[in-house]
Amino acid sequence: MTLLSRALRVIPVALLRLLVATLVREANYDHDYRYQVASQYDFIIVGGGTAGSVMAERLAEVEGWRVLLLEAGGEQPPESYVPAFNTFLFQSDADWNFYTTPQTHSLRFFKNNAIPYPRGRTIGGSSSINSMIYVRGNRRDFDNWEALGNPGWNYDSVLKYFKKSEDYRGVYTTKTAKYHGKGGPLTVENKRWSTPVAKAFVKAGQQLGYPVVDPNGPEQIGFSMIDVTLRNGRRWSAADAYLRPASQARPNLHVVLNAHVTHILFDEKNAVGVRFEKEGKERSVLANREVVLSAGAVGSPHLLLLSGVGPAAHLYQHNIPVVEDVPGVGQNLQDHPVVGGLVWTVPRGSSFNTTLLANPKNVYNFIHNAEGPLTSPVGTEGNAWVPSAEGDPNWPELQLAMVSGTPAQDFGLLSVQVLGYKKEEYYDHFQDILGQEGFILAPLLTRALSRGDITLASSNPHHQPLINPNFLSHPDDVSALVRGIKLALKVGEAPALRVEHSAKYHSKPLRGCEHETAYTDAYWECFIRHLASSSYHTAGTCKMGPASDPLAVVDHRLRLRGVSGLRVVDASVMPLVVSGNTNAATIMIAEKAADLLKEDWGIPITSL
Repeated sequence: MTLLSRALRVIPVALLRLLVATLVREANYDHDYRYQVASQYDFIIVGGGTAGSVMAERLAEVEGWRVLLLEAGGEQPPESYVPAFNTFLFQSDADWNFYTTPQTHSLRFFKNNAIPYPRGRTIGGSSSINSMIYVRGNRRDFDNWEALGNPGWNYDSVLKYFKKSEDYRGVYTTKTAKYHGKGGPLTVENKRWSTPVAKAFVKAGQQLGYPVVDPNGPEQIGFSMIDVTLRNGRRWSAADAYLRPASQARPNLHVVLNAHVTHILFDEKNAVGVRFEKEGKERSVLANREVVLSAGAVGSPHLLLLSGVGPAAHLYQHNIPVVEDVPGVGQNLQDHPVVGGLVWTVPRGSSFNTTLLANPKNVYNFIHNAEGPLTSPVGTEGNAWVPSAEGDPNWPELQLAMVSGTPAQDFGLLSVQVLGYKKEEYYDHFQDILGQEGFILAPLLTRALSRGDITLASSNPHHQPLINPNFLSHPDDVSALVRGIKLALKVGEAPALRVEHSAKYHSKPLRGCEHETAYTDAYWECFIRHLASSSYHTAGTCKMGPASDPLAVVDHRLRLRGVSGLRVVDASVMPLVVSGNTNAATIMIAEKAADLLKEDWGIPITSL
């Protein structure tokens, strides 16, 4: 990162942080037990992110249990509470600042054929830095989890946990009411402010014959505006929903921030505690009952590998003593590859413009009325799912995201760094539309067939793991995304966008694909291999599955295979990533996991 680009990242964030701290006063939570850590607890939870926040609250409900939660990051940054500042949280001190490895089959438009890979390093984890989109997935995702050998994970069984977690404050109909929960910790709202083109996107879907749907209702096929995890127009992370109330009300829960867990401690094949670093000092703490690993789909496999649980040959390479040979640890990495380069320009006032965020009227409206553009995350405003071309038509292979804004609008000042573009490629392709308002229609592959992995760069816990999504290594993924591009172009041509908002597709041929005839399947394949990137929906790296599955890491009760006293609870256990954003499903997994753990320790479960 150059000195100028670093300044362009740091200075705006510092100013935003000062503004928010001055004008938007959030509750001050002093729940860091750094000076009171006991030598042992009943349960130790590693990671205070989405799943860890849920687990901490639910386990601490049992008064006789002492629970310790260790989070590598610090407090949620003040600017995270302003939904429109979400893009400033990537590559900040609240982010692990991971990068992928250089990719062979994709990312040709990106520097070193690699991209930044944001993961939350703060209380609340990625729920504190994400775009706050609440999408559960398709009911067939969960029915398939059970069909893969995981009893109790079908849709009818997990729906109650989605509802248990949710305090839905949006609009629903008599048809969709029974799919939503009221009074749960996680507040979910309809988007409070939308651009004109976002509303036109939904209208375009209707013009093409698709229904307007509740994205978390009985079926997924159709167009919709997004629901968001906000409360009164401000971000409502998993830490806000679960952890902070629990840490104030439950003296049996201790939370320690800036505590980097470096190893899980084993006695033979029994997990007995963890070793962590804080303020330059290393210490160990023991778990009388279980260690719960909720470090995320990157962090959980990384910590298991560092601790001697994983593919034996890989551990031997790094001189790590093998506790248990579990071949699936770090394997089965899944994500949602998304094509973010399909750009339309529109007249000023139709889409998002950064000047909206500095308008004093909008700032006042946010602070005093919880209204206006500052209440809305910058990025995706609407989603669509259409019938699959192959297989069950109601289990969509594609999600189409409507993004209000383009990489060209900021002249590359921040977008090049945040997204990881090659500067020369960026300016060549977008130079004609720099600074213009516009939108993106981004096809996202919901069930990619490509599989990547998380492996060790070294045995040093401070070295980042090697994150290889292996994007587009399976040719069928490219074919599906070609279908997605054709859908996006069709939506962009609908009268609601083309006529009513004068939307114009940025049709400049992509450099590097000139050898293909424009807009043929071969051209779009080339376009995809250059511009398809990540949705940051990492999953699957500690796969849940039966003993007959050679890559299964945990069983259907999320207990680690081959050892005792250790469970994994986060998005890494998904055998197949859900057909949508992953945060809602991760919360559901943790809600269900808490009940599974309580059952295994003889605690009666209140029926839902």
